[in-house]
Amino acid sequence: MPDAHGHSNILDRIGIPRSLAAGYLALAFFMIGDGVEQGYLSAFLNDQGFAAHRVALMFTLYGVTAGVSAWMAAALSDVFGPRRLMAVGVAVWVVFHVLFITLGVTGHSGVMLLVCYGLRGFGYPLFAYGFLMWIVRTARPEKLGVAVGWFWFAYIAGFSTLSPLIAKESIALIGPLPTLWSALLVIAVGAVIALNVRAPGGDRPVARPEEDPLRGLVKGISVLWQEPKVAAAGLIRVVNGVSQFGFPVFLPVYFTKSLGFPLGDWLTIYSVMYMVNLGCNLLAGYWSDKYGVTTVLRWMGCVGCAVTTVAFYYIPTATHSFWLSLITGSAFCACLAGFSPMSALMPQIAPRRTGAAMAGLNLGAGLGTAAGPALVGLCLTPLGVEGVMWVFGACYVVGALLTAFLRLPAHKGSPVPATELSAP
Repeated sequence: MPDAHGHSNILDRIGIPRSLAAGYLALAFFMIGDGVEQGYLSAFLNDQGFAAHRVALMFTLYGVTAGVSAWMAAALSDVFGPRRLMAVGVAVWVVFHVLFITLGVTGHSGVMLLVCYGLRGFGYPLFAYGFLMWIVRTARPEKLGVAVGWFWFAYIAGFSTLSPLIAKESIALIGPLPTLWSALLVIAVGAVIALNVRAPGGDRPVARPEEDPLRGLVKGISVLWQEPKVAAAGLIRVVNGVSQFGFPVFLPVYFTKSLGFPLGDWLTIYSVMYMVNLGCNLLAGYWSDKYGVTTVLRWMGCVGCAVTTVAFYYIPTATHSFWLSLITGSAFCACLAGFSPMSALMPQIAPRRTGAAMAGLNLGAGLGTAAGPALVGLCLTPLGVEGVMWVFGACYVVGALLTAFLRLPAHKGSPVPATELSAP
């Protein structure tokens, strides 16, 4: 079968584990469904009469539940296997998305808006980070940085690049509310693809049958004080999400209401800036394998985002230029890609406790989805948009300082043994 052999060679060359190739596609579809609302939901809810502080609280609660779910994902995947965890994530997402629309949005209930959207936050981390754990166990150590880079490529392609473009066209054709309903169809496509992936280890737990799942969850927190480098990495992961998940809370309103951009222009900016992020995620993966994750994380991720976050306020505000806004936003997202190889860091800083370290890192990722909206809720009224952007920029400076705690041995020539990648 020369065609199949050639296909597998291509996948091997670009760093995708061929047994998981369809899983990357499934992830992209799932994240399209999850992210189709991100570019317009805050402005839409504002138009429906929901106050800005309630919308910020809604996103914050979503981030809290996503953080808890992300913390659970690594340990639960050890106990139940990634495929089952991903199936549970789909079920949770679908049920609470339907309730969010029917009881919260169309029912005009502020309480149900908070409850249902918040509980929906348990869904996507079980799916996405369950698949990430599958990658960490399957990819060869010397290709792990690239394999994780492809994970973030698929994640961002769906969540932040394709979903705004789909939302833009869908809103023009059927309106914002039916667009929310259409997400269910895309989620279903991703679920069908994912549940048919047949890579090794998808159904086989790595934890012993007698092992208590709660013990695995506790390890995801206890590792934070037992392994200070993991704690530092977790905090940096929180910083990573501050702007990424904080921007959708207030920038759609700021760009469309204060700067006068049409919603379609804002969605185009939001999509293109993350399209740039796609290519840079892959570059960051290759660079991390060549120069080390910490170097890429410090300079490309933290320092770059600190500068471009503040610029993303001043340049659009001063010029009202679509093109300059797009370029500045794209520069921010190029720098944001510097955080993407962080999952490949865990086997290096905690080689004997990779599962627990991944749980700690995933907790940081989930808390980042809460930290951004929470900072917006706390700072937007007293400081305004300008102040919020400076607070976000300061967070990235703190992240750069924290990278000093991630000193590693020489990167080249010291790959992590494959047997250690699945160590609890």
